[in-house]
Amino acid sequence: MTQVSVIIPTFNRSEKVSRAISSVLSQTFTDFEIIVVDDCSVDETPDALAGFKEDIRVIRHKQNRGVSEARNSGIEAAQSPLIALLDSDDYWMPEKLGVQQRFFRENPDAMICQTEELWIRNGVRVNPGKKHLKRSGNIFGPSLKLCMVSPSAVMLKRSLLEEVGPFDHDFPVCEDYDLWLRITCKYAVHLIKKPLVVREGGAPDQLSASRKGMDRFRIRSMIKLLESRRLKPTQITALYRELEAKCRIYGEGCIKRGKEEEGRYYLQLPDRLKQTFPETNPQEQQAFDRPPFSP
Repeated sequence: MTQVSVIIPTFNRSEKVSRAISSVLSQTFTDFEIIVVDDCSVDETPDALAGFKEDIRVIRHKQNRGVSEARNSGIEAAQSPLIALLDSDDYWMPEKLGVQQRFFRENPDAMICQTEELWIRNGVRVNPGKKHLKRSGNIFGPSLKLCMVSPSAVMLKRSLLEEVGPFDHDFPVCEDYDLWLRITCKYAVHLIKKPLVVREGGAPDQLSASRKGMDRFRIRSMIKLLESRRLKPTQITALYRELEAKCRIYGEGCIKRGKEEEGRYYLQLPDRLKQTFPETNPQEQQAFDRPPFSP
């Protein structure tokens, strides 16, 4: 059995997925398997993958099912105790797997770690804004604001996903935000302060570029977390603080676009949730009734 399973989901990225796979095959650490999940590509991706022959395992979806199900298919097929994710438009520095595998060997109680990354936007290197700077340790609070963990930079124990659940395929976007919240409310995320991932942005095929109103899905994720009854009172307080901000921004945006009923629903949502999920007495929580504009 290999030590690390590398999961690469892809859809219509024949050239970039070849670069991603090659960056894994160039790792100084070699005790890994590569599982590529082709999410029903209609370009030259199958031919590109065939060129790697026995170096990779390929799972092909018969219909496009989205990145969450693609990642989950790879995770289900994985045979290693450690899982590393790599988006097909990103690529790794040669020492990436070795550094993270050594981290887990030296820190056996750790469940998840990530590395720093280099950002490339439209072919030019850029520095991430202050709000995107990664932190180490208990990052649940910052993770409520925006995604503080990058899939391509992560390595985690397969047992962690068995505990908190896989990616939620009902999320067309923010599926990683949803998973990281489920993890960070319970476990520390350790940061290795080396830029070992090259992350490209600005392409029109990226999910974040093709979806508007992403806060609606972040709001849905926070409601899911409340319903799970796994949060401590202090975490519920932090969640409500961010939920109120996101609902206000999204609700006011709806009203400006003429969607007054939906806008009022989101503006009133935090108060309705607090009646169902109080901050001080989680044991008194009841089922939350979802009306028509339920996120």
